[in-house]
Amino acid sequence: MPKPAPAPTKSHYELLAGLRYHLRAFLQFSGEAASAQGLTPQQHQALLAIKGFPGRDQVSIGELAERLHLRHHSVVGLIDRLAARRLVVRTPARTDRRRVEIRVTARGETLLRRLSSAHLAELRQRAPELRRLLELVSRDAR
Repeated sequence: MPKPAPAPTKSHYELLAGLRYHLRAFLQFSGEAASAQGLTPQQHQALLAIKGFPGRDQVSIGELAERLHLRHHSVVGLIDRLAARRLVVRTPARTDRRRVEIRVTARGETLLRRLSSAHLAELRQRAPELRRLLELVSRDAR
């Protein structure tokens, strides 16, 4: 039978609170950056999930739903809104014409490039403290 985990200490609570603070601050930054570019945070995340999908530059609705932790019908609406703004395009899959693939357009890539540059700069600024906190987590887990 596995040994029960020890009760968290004050330092554990401080560590978790610090991590949540920095993650929330980054998400706040991300939402404001997306809004400044005329996108919702969810639209930004969808563009990033499509462009950053491992091994290829297109995704199916189902794959995107999984990446965004959303239901299929919610992703369809999200893609409808992005397509109306010409930020993504739907194309039938080459191998299965019943399947639709979603790609980011050149216009969407321009927006995503700006946002990603700003996000990378923000992460570089936060990296030392995040690295320190994550190192404490990994040391504590040993």
